[in-house]
Amino acid sequence: MKAIIIAAGNGTRLGKHTEKLPKGLLDINGKTILERQIELLHKKNIFDIYIIIGPHKEKFTLNDVKYVEDHEYEKHDVLLSLMAAKDEIIGDVIIIYSDILYDENILEQIIKSNVEIGIVTDLDWEGKYEGRFEHPKNQADNVIIENNQIKKIRKNISTVLKKQLNAEFVGIVKFSKNGSEIFVNEFNKIEKIKPNPFHDAKTFEKSYLTDMIQELIDQKKIIKPILINGNWCEIDTPQDLENAKKIFL
Repeated sequence: MKAIIIAAGNGTRLGKHTEKLPKGLLDINGKTILERQIELLHKKNIFDIYIIIGPHKEKFTLNDVKYVEDHEYEKHDVLLSLMAAKDEIIGDVIIIYSDILYDENILEQIIKSNVEIGIVTDLDWEGKYEGRFEHPKNQADNVIIENNQIKKIRKNISTVLKKQLNAEFVGIVKFSKNGSEIFVNEFNKIEKIKPNPFHDAKTFEKSYLTDMIQELIDQKKIIKPILINGNWCEIDTPQDLENAKKIFL
C-alpha cells in the first residue's frame, strides 16, 4: 500500500501562518502536520509515500518520501494537483489532504476497510463545529449515505429521507487496485472534455477531489463510506490551528 499526500495548496485562509510556509509544514506541538502523518503511516508499515508539492517547494526537506511537483499549482485546485501524481495512483492507495490530523485508531480503520473506492467519513461531525466561527458548519464537505453507499458529496447538504445519513468527508480516500484503475480511467475521460463547470467547480482546472467523486457516483460507480471513530481535525484557519494544538499534544 502507498500513500499520496496532497500538499500543493496555498493555505490562504491561515493568513500569516502560511505566507511563506506550506500548510502541511505548520508546527503542532513540536512536529509538523506532515511529520505526524508520516509517523503514523510508518507505524502501519506504509513506507511508499508521495507528497505533491507546489508553493514554497524548497521548504520540503522530509526524508524517506518522494516528491511530485504540481508545476501549475496556481491554476489548479485539489483534483488537478492530485493528478500531477496520476502515474502513482496504482494498486492500493490512500489519498490524504495535508491539512488533516488524525489518530492511529482512524488510520487502522482505514487500512482494514475492504473497499474499491472508500470515502473516509465521520457521522459525529457536527459537534466539531461548535465555536468554529472562522470555518462554519455550512462550509463542511458533506456526504449522504444510503444503503451503505455514498449517494452525494458536496458542501452543505442535508438528508431528505430517514434512511439517509449525513456525514462529513474527512479528507482521506482509499483505493484498491481496481479502484485506482477506475478513478484514473474516469479522470482521463473527463480530462479530454474539460467540462466547465464541473459539478460544484466553476472550471475543470479548479475542481476538487469531491467533484471527481461525484462524477463517479453519477457514472454509477460504487463509492463506499469508511465510517471512522477517533480524534481528527482539519486545519484551515488560525482558529483550527489553535484547536489542533489542544487535541494533538
